[in-house]
Amino acid sequence: MNPASGTKSSGVVRTPVRRQPAFDFSVTGLIYCATMMLMGVAAINGQVNLLFGIFGLMCGTLLVSILICRMVLARLTATRRIPEQCFVGRPATIVYQIKNRKRIWPSLSVTLTELEGNEAFEAQPTAYMLHAAAGMTATVPVTLMPKRRGRYGLGAYQMATSFPFGFVKRAIRRSEADVVLICPALGRASKKLLGLCRCDNRADAPVRPRRGGEDEFYGVKEHRPGNNPRWIYWRRSARTPGVMVSKEMTQVAPPRLLLLVDTFLRQDDLAEQAAVEKTLAMAATLGAEALDQGLSVGLCAWGGGDWTAVGIQQGKRQRRDLLAAIACLPRNTTVESAALLDSASRMVKGDTTAVLFTPRQTAVSLADRLSGSLVVVPATAPWTGAWFTFDPAIDFSRCVPLDSATKTQEEGGTPGSESRQAERGAAELAVN
Repeated sequence: MNPASGTKSSGVVRTPVRRQPAFDFSVTGLIYCATMMLMGVAAINGQVNLLFGIFGLMCGTLLVSILICRMVLARLTATRRIPEQCFVGRPATIVYQIKNRKRIWPSLSVTLTELEGNEAFEAQPTAYMLHAAAGMTATVPVTLMPKRRGRYGLGAYQMATSFPFGFVKRAIRRSEADVVLICPALGRASKKLLGLCRCDNRADAPVRPRRGGEDEFYGVKEHRPGNNPRWIYWRRSARTPGVMVSKEMTQVAPPRLLLLVDTFLRQDDLAEQAAVEKTLAMAATLGAEALDQGLSVGLCAWGGGDWTAVGIQQGKRQRRDLLAAIACLPRNTTVESAALLDSASRMVKGDTTAVLFTPRQTAVSLADRLSGSLVVVPATAPWTGAWFTFDPAIDFSRCVPLDSATKTQEEGGTPGSESRQAERGAAELAVN
């Protein structure tokens, strides 16, 4: 199936891609050439000097148009400034910097189109540069709508122009390697779900104290060189001659969340893949909002050949790493949620709340499967819509990465061998 057709292939709508030939005539150019030939025939038949002059002038105009088109595109290069992360359903801006390396001649009316990585967006990225003086750089921002989750390479691009008269179209092909990362769609998580994740079912406390802070008294310890002298416990030190004692204080630690993302496909069809994409979008939404509120969040999911694990931390960098890991999760047709829970049990500690995102309703024994509390969020449950709100314009069946949407059952790896790989990878998931 030709991507330029924009039709469906195996239920997948591809982004139309237009490639221009290196040299072509426009409709106006064809009409101009036909008129020029008629003028030449009339001049030969009539032997009129004026007609010969007009015919020569028209030939010269066409030749000048061809030469100027070539001169406009000469020594033009382009670079991209791509956002660190883009999100499905949210406009993203790519800035093209077109450099004119000619010493004298400017470049005018140039169109730049991407030839690779177009499946990441709703439409083929196209930038129009009106003018770039000699030795100068023109900056052209282009707003695009990301369509599919995943990592896409932007390589070859094409620059074309029909300046000055629009008779002739010339195009050149250049290449500049870049990567754009499309993260799942982000919606809004309800406060009720965030409150449920904040609460510790065993202690009924949204926060937990731990050593190493400056909040409340925790105990005493031996004072060592380098410790803050402000925390020396003088009264206790007086009772132990020769031993200096310091106070040890606590810090209030917010709850720790571990996102368990089940990407198993029971039926390898587009509807099941759309349910998985919604699962990933819900996990990304909860993780992003929890990190924005100061919680520590981690991730555990099947990454194809091994487990993808992101340690439980907090901060802006953790948000980028978490969303990037979710965006790059591959298709999973072998490892089920049971193996995911077994592996995640090594990451769950006493102060960790696990949140299982699954594309289907799953019955899980809380006490038997995990040592901590567990919240199960099935994507297909009707009540899930009250927990997560997404833009109605987002179609999760179109968010599936192209290689996953069109790929049939691949060779190399039976369910048994993948499960054994999962068990071996589970031993490496001890994360502090």
